[in-house]
Amino acid sequence: MTIRLAQPSDIPAIQDLLAQVLLVHHEARPDLFHPTGSKFSDEELADLMTQPDRPIFVYEDDKGQILGHLFLEIKHYGSSARKPVKSLYIEDFCVAQNTRGQGIGQQFYDFAKTYAKEQNCYNLTLNVWNDNEGALRFYERLGFKPQQTQLEEIL
Repeated sequence: MTIRLAQPSDIPAIQDLLAQVLLVHHEARPDLFHPTGSKFSDEELADLMTQPDRPIFVYEDDKGQILGHLFLEIKHYGSSARKPVKSLYIEDFCVAQNTRGQGIGQQFYDFAKTYAKEQNCYNLTLNVWNDNEGALRFYERLGFKPQQTQLEEIL
């Protein structure tokens, strides 16, 4: 197993994983998400792979199969009212559905946490949909706690 920076040759596998994420979101919130499509075009993924503050990592097994992806973004916050903070944001995180429960997510999280520390980040953040109960349980087991809450009223 290897966690490494994604390469353009990984784009088809990443697109397959993004489709799995989209389906989870569609099943939870069909009012907001289509059942098929992609968050990024192939061209957008290739462009992201060139941006040092937005690295994409993949989890590759010993046979060269991509079993997960981790989209990260280094963000900087601060204002006259808010202390300056460098944060590592997990934009997208997926372990292939047929390999969940094998510890890949934990390895990815450990990698992200180490990466955040290496980048001198204050914290590691992410967003998760409340209807994605499996992801919520996973992140809570890792020690994540709510930072803020976004509420909605459907009209």
